[in-house]
Amino acid sequence: MKPYKIAVLPGDGIGPEVMTQARRVLEAVGARFGFEICATERRVGGAAIDHEDHALPKSTLEACEQADAILFGSVGGPQWETLPPDQQPERAALLPLRKHFGLFANLRPALCFPALTHASPVKEELVAGGFDVLCVRELTGGLYFGQPKYRREENGEPVAVDTMIYRKSEIERIAHIAFQAAMGRNQKLTSIDKANVLENGVLWRQTVSDIARQYPEVTLSHLYVDNAAMQLIRNPRGFDVVLAENLFGDILSDEMAMIAGSLGMLPSASLGLKETRPGCRFGLFEPSGGSAPDIAGKGIANPIAQILSAAMMLRYALGEPAAAAAIDQAVKKAIGQGYRTSDIYSEGTTRVGTVEMGDAILAAL
Repeated sequence: MKPYKIAVLPGDGIGPEVMTQARRVLEAVGARFGFEICATERRVGGAAIDHEDHALPKSTLEACEQADAILFGSVGGPQWETLPPDQQPERAALLPLRKHFGLFANLRPALCFPALTHASPVKEELVAGGFDVLCVRELTGGLYFGQPKYRREENGEPVAVDTMIYRKSEIERIAHIAFQAAMGRNQKLTSIDKANVLENGVLWRQTVSDIARQYPEVTLSHLYVDNAAMQLIRNPRGFDVVLAENLFGDILSDEMAMIAGSLGMLPSASLGLKETRPGCRFGLFEPSGGSAPDIAGKGIANPIAQILSAAMMLRYALGEPAAAAAIDQAVKKAIGQGYRTSDIYSEGTTRVGTVEMGDAILAAL
């Protein structure tokens, strides 16, 4: 049995519930494909604040440093919203993890199964047959990390400053990730910028166009971010791979997730430069949704996003594509058999809870 070391960080809210189901699936698929998941579980987010006075304790960070990958749950909740902004779970745990490990590439699929188009808030004729779009988001540059960044008083009134900065090398490396992803899909890439207003948008468009010459098989198009937001609603099936900088990617990937019907279905991967093995990168793998404190502990949360995040971990960090594909197919089969958690339920299907959905996926596996 090949051993893989992973750091498991369930976090807050529904995180521990859905993580349990993901670990059950990992154990089963490991037994089938001849590998063992050696998991080290640690606290993160609000749970870590409550027990260890910090959202990202030293022991948690050390476990991540010693692992081949990080399987992350969700962090945050109303009980920690009164803390200073830089001490709140999201800002004090997730952003430092991304920065510490240089996780520059966020891969976020927006997959709408044909059987779940009813769950999309857009007109069903716009998503008939479902769709599969991959958002590739640059994760360590732009407004979120640019300096200077401050708040102060000028001439008697508060002023806030965030700096949006991109280096050509940062754009090049994320562009390569996006073009490589497009090569493995439908060879179509849409790059998002605001080159009509922003200088970094001009550099973004020029650099992506230069990189495109290395991938002649891929059809490249450019959209301004405001137009992209409209076109994603008007015709989501017209997109394959979407490439965007940090802020635009954050907003558009959330829009794509909503169009797909449920955040409870959508995984994500954040990859760094470090290679874990040939063709694989160290990364953090997490659901696209939040901690959903309103349903935590009720046993009704959808575990599919966490389970599919585990599949992405197998594919991108551990070099087990067959096992990842088996999980993907098992999820599709469980959906095809009519099993639904409350967020994707419709009349005529079988409503199940968190554990029961895990059972259905395991049976399909």
